[in-house]
Amino acid sequence: MAIVRLFAAAREAAGTGRDDLPGTTVSDVLDAARSRYGSPFVDVLATCRVWVNGDPAEDSTAVGPADEVAVLPPVSGGAR
Repeated sequence: MAIVRLFAAAREAAGTGRDDLPGTTVSDVLDAARSRYGSPFVDVLATCRVWVNGDPAEDSTAVGPADEVAVLPPVSGGAR
């Protein structure tokens, strides 16, 4: 199990900001998230960046029970 943190649109699509999901790689964890949260989450995930313990991650990045997988949608903003 990895600790998964979901932000902004990913949190809205999943209905939670934190979950524990099974997997030994980022790909495994994201597959579990897709299954759990369904198509609204899948749509958002396509535009997201994934980080493990504060570092950019790839699908093959290994994760363990103490690791945090963060799903970060693109953001915009700022004052004009």
